[in-house]
Amino acid sequence: MIEANWLQLGIFLVLTLSVALVTWWKCRRMGHVGDVSRDYFLAGGQLAWPFVAGSLLLTNLSAEQIVGMNGAQMLLVAWWELGAAVGLIILARVLIPMYYQYNCTTTTELLEHRLKDGQIRSLVSGLFLLGYLFILLPMVLYTGSVFMKSMFGLDLPIIVIAAGFAVTGLLYAAFGGLRAIAISDTFNGVGLLVLGTAVTLFALAAINWDLSGIPAERLSLIGDSDSDIPWHTLLTGMVFIHLFYWGTNMVIAQRALAAKSVREAQKGIYAAAAFKLIIPFIVVFPGIITFKLYGDVGDIAYGKLVGDVLPPWLSGAFAAVIFGAVLSSYNSCLNSAAALYSCDFHQKYVNAKADVKRIGQRVAILFTIGSLLMVPLYQHSRSIVDTIQRLNGLYSMPVLAAFLAAILFTRINPSAVKVGMLFGVSLYAVFTFVWSPLHYIHLMAITLASSMTIMIVIDRLMVRRPLELNAGV
Repeated sequence: MIEANWLQLGIFLVLTLSVALVTWWKCRRMGHVGDVSRDYFLAGGQLAWPFVAGSLLLTNLSAEQIVGMNGAQMLLVAWWELGAAVGLIILARVLIPMYYQYNCTTTTELLEHRLKDGQIRSLVSGLFLLGYLFILLPMVLYTGSVFMKSMFGLDLPIIVIAAGFAVTGLLYAAFGGLRAIAISDTFNGVGLLVLGTAVTLFALAAINWDLSGIPAERLSLIGDSDSDIPWHTLLTGMVFIHLFYWGTNMVIAQRALAAKSVREAQKGIYAAAAFKLIIPFIVVFPGIITFKLYGDVGDIAYGKLVGDVLPPWLSGAFAAVIFGAVLSSYNSCLNSAAALYSCDFHQKYVNAKADVKRIGQRVAILFTIGSLLMVPLYQHSRSIVDTIQRLNGLYSMPVLAAFLAAILFTRINPSAVKVGMLFGVSLYAVFTFVWSPLHYIHLMAITLASSMTIMIVIDRLMVRRPLELNAGV
């Protein structure tokens, strides 16, 4: 057993270091552009479509997805993957042409161009930064640490493992920028698809390809009203959650903004959307198998499965891929946070000629420390996926309302948009912490509709003219 563990560790270290070295070599060969912001935060706008697709997939498919979805141990959570294709297509067809039309470095820059108000850009950036610091970054560290602990049987506190992820992710984000992140993402993404499929096949072999005995509700895509995803939520808030995440979220859209052209970005997005339709075979189906093998074990299911069904040499390789997936989401979020602060706050309000790379590095360090301090708060979550989605609603729907107002209308009063956003944050906070009359996905749809209604009503009261729809959308 000791020899097997050393073999796992050796292969893990060799593959992890190999990806780092290849990434460094590829980055050195790629040219740099004069605009430091675009070079550091958008890889100089030089990413080809395979790197866009690979980075999109791996930024999304981190441990919080792989561990959390498999930890649910039911097919129902596949809707988080299947629905992603819709959000990606809207990003490619509607939003990417707009981002490129205005030469945006951050997604929030589109709001300033469309609404003619820099304060809205800053307000939305602030909401993104708070969401990254208090929700996304600590959750990525926590889930990655849970996987490594359960797979290798590590006798280490979660916070210690999380610190290892955080420091490594910081090195990629602070010193390599988006270029290094996208290249390493693509290599790890290929490994994840290959080895993730292998895990599922080995798991099926472990139960002799026999799914009998698994409760029918765990094999259904139609959730009842008491499930995590009731069927009727697919008709209300689900589509808007995907639209926010894939279309406006800086962590995701940043990859597409770094492509060589609109067409190159769209090709990468379409490729990612196609892969999303088969990803449940990797991030959902193994969790169902673990229910037959171990019973209802929750978030430790996938790490335990990988450690049990894969031979030591292959499990070491898979651990390296998961490590890369965790780093991808973590360093991507750090880089996006650095971009949002540097471009939307520091250059606008402090020093327009500041060294954005140095400012971005400092932001990345602060967010690394802050996210580590938040990790213990998530150690008692009932469901990782459910917790993430619930908390994201605090800013996702108000932010989406601002983007929809900017895109759908030719002009709308900026003050009305600000009030509508703040109302949405307050309303969803009440739904989350005080009173929850419906499923949270329904409440997200209500929050979005309420925010936009407030925006429209206030605009009419202030300007006293009908809103004009943007015919180009």
